[in-house]
Amino acid sequence: MPEKPGAKGQAAKPHHHGHRERLRERFVQTAGTGMPDYEILELLLFGTIPRRDVKPIAKELLRIFGGIGPLLSAEPEQLHRAGCTEATIAMLKATREAGLRLLKGEVMQRNAISSWQALLDYCHAAMQHNPTEQFRILFLDRKNVVIADEEQQRGTVDHTPVYPREVVRRALELQASAVILVHNHPSGDPTPSKADIDMTRQVRDAAKTVGITLHDHVIVGRHGHVSFKGQGLF
Repeated sequence: MPEKPGAKGQAAKPHHHGHRERLRERFVQTAGTGMPDYEILELLLFGTIPRRDVKPIAKELLRIFGGIGPLLSAEPEQLHRAGCTEATIAMLKATREAGLRLLKGEVMQRNAISSWQALLDYCHAAMQHNPTEQFRILFLDRKNVVIADEEQQRGTVDHTPVYPREVVRRALELQASAVILVHNHPSGDPTPSKADIDMTRQVRDAAKTVGITLHDHVIVGRHGHVSFKGQGLF
C-alpha cells in the first residue's frame, strides 16, 4: 500500500520518526542510567535494522530469551530461529564479546585474591547463561597473579568431563603455581553435586603432588555461585 502524501506531497512520516535520534540523545546524556533493557537493545538493533520501528522486535527478543543476558549468550542457531539476520547475530555476539573483554581486563595480570569480586563478575558474565556446562581454569603465578584463563572442556546440559592429569599438565606447561577451577550449572542451581566434589578433590590431590595449589572451585549458577573453599568442601 503506498504511503499517504503529506502536506507538500511528501510521504507521511512514520509514527516512530525521530525516535532513534531521541533515544540516542537520551543514552548519551544519561550513559544508559535508568533505561530499560529493551531500549538498550533498540540502540544495538539500529545498526542492523534500518528504517524500521525496532521497539517491538527488541521486546519480543527479550521475551523469547528471558532477558538481555540470555539473549546475548544464545547460540547463533537459536537467534536465527528467533528471526535474527546474520548481521544482527554478529552484532549481538560482538556486543557480548566486548563486554567480556572489558571484565576480563579487570582480572588478567592482577592478583586474583585481592581482585576476587572482579573475578566473580567476569565468571558470571562469561558462564551464567551458557546452555551447556563449561569448565575453565584460571592459572596463577607464585604471587597469585592470573597469567592465563582457559576453557578446558564443554559438555552437555548436566555434565562436563574433567581429567585431573590434564589440569596438572597444563598448569606445568604454563609454570603456574596455583589454579582456580570454574564451571557453570545450566540448570541455574550452583549447588555442587557429589561428582563435582569428588572431581575437585581429585584435582586438588593431583596438583598437590607437583607443588601446585588449588585455591578454589567456583560453580556459577544463573543467580549466584558457590565457592568450594567458602563451603569447606575441600
